[in-house]
Amino acid sequence: MTQNATTNSTFASFDLPEEVLQGIEESGFLSCTPIQEKSLPLTLAGKDVAGQAQTGTGKTAAFLIATFNYLLRHPADQARKPNQVRALILAPTRELAIQIHRDATKLGQYTGLRLGLSYGGTDYESQRQQLIDGVDILIGTPGRIIDYFKQNVFDLLRAQVVVLDEADRMFDLGFIKDVRYLLRRCPPPAQRLGLLFSATMSLRVNELAYEHMNSPQLVQVEPEQVTAREVRQVLYHTANEDKIPLLLGLLKRVEAQRTIVFVNTKRDAEKVWSYLEGNGLKAAILSGDVPQKKRQSLLKKFQDGELAILVATDVAARGLHIADVSHVFNYDLPQDAEDYVHRIGRTARLGADGDAISFACERFVYSLPEIEEYIGESIPVAPVSDDLLVVPAPPVARPKREFVPGKGAAGRGRPRSGKRRSTPRAS
Repeated sequence: MTQNATTNSTFASFDLPEEVLQGIEESGFLSCTPIQEKSLPLTLAGKDVAGQAQTGTGKTAAFLIATFNYLLRHPADQARKPNQVRALILAPTRELAIQIHRDATKLGQYTGLRLGLSYGGTDYESQRQQLIDGVDILIGTPGRIIDYFKQNVFDLLRAQVVVLDEADRMFDLGFIKDVRYLLRRCPPPAQRLGLLFSATMSLRVNELAYEHMNSPQLVQVEPEQVTAREVRQVLYHTANEDKIPLLLGLLKRVEAQRTIVFVNTKRDAEKVWSYLEGNGLKAAILSGDVPQKKRQSLLKKFQDGELAILVATDVAARGLHIADVSHVFNYDLPQDAEDYVHRIGRTARLGADGDAISFACERFVYSLPEIEEYIGESIPVAPVSDDLLVVPAPPVARPKREFVPGKGAAGRGRPRSGKRRSTPRAS
């Protein structure tokens, strides 16, 4: 946390268990962010909270600290079985679930509480066994958790805390039926602590809160400021054919160190990647069909500075907590105004500053009025001068996937050459 992102309130000023305070101190946190300052007095008093704050403002620590405090101050019933989780934390994406688990491991290292992590795409048996062995806090995505729940691997009858993170994103991704399914299998709202956090508090998010929480207290941090003040926004009106030359010119001018280039489709992601690689800019693609282990590897390289540029579809717009992203490019303007906010929220996190550069091309310029109405301001426009346009070198070809039997789309009955079988399958 930087000084600009914090308040005068310190964590030591709250009545927190020593085990929690020790984890907070070793994590390097001293002062609270605004969402923590406003929510903790309520959650520590046992009140449900529906919190709204921009991404990167410390929401994760706010609900983790509240969860640890509640579980330590309210010991489990002696009749509780090992596979009955005490707290459920739901996240919309695998990356966010992994990040929450990582933060929980650090903040809760002295609490003695056992953490479980469940998300799709990998480690099915090991995640299942972890739940059989027993965890206190289960963190994960709805689909994989429901899978285990329906197998009776664990149950929610003893859940004392339920947390829903990025609630608006749950609706966007179509997970809300799964979320409701799990919430209805927990004890009644009056018998547990309920926490909901979201970047936006739409009518549907509010309805969810009041349906599944116990008179939640609404906590908002600068709701009138939709985009972070520290993000320097700029817009270039450009022809479709000038987008690649302009992107290359700007990337070379800003000497990008940790940059995300957002596109609307996987096809455009591959096009942008091929030109970046062909022009000496090391990049990687992060889209929905990238296997989970590879996604984690790419994100680690990006975080560690081994990879300068990620070309991403909106699968990466939310839930990624990557420090020190200096530039976000909207190569394509998003078709949903909220996605613009979440994309540019990848930079200027926790009080740092950053740049958000958007291209309004002939194809996606129609999204601009809705975006500007949503954020409540006009995005400053810069001219596309000739010196910004680079004559691109030819793009490189993207390597073809290897055939791996039983592994995703690449393994669905096709040989390495990509040709179809000339003989029928054996019956």
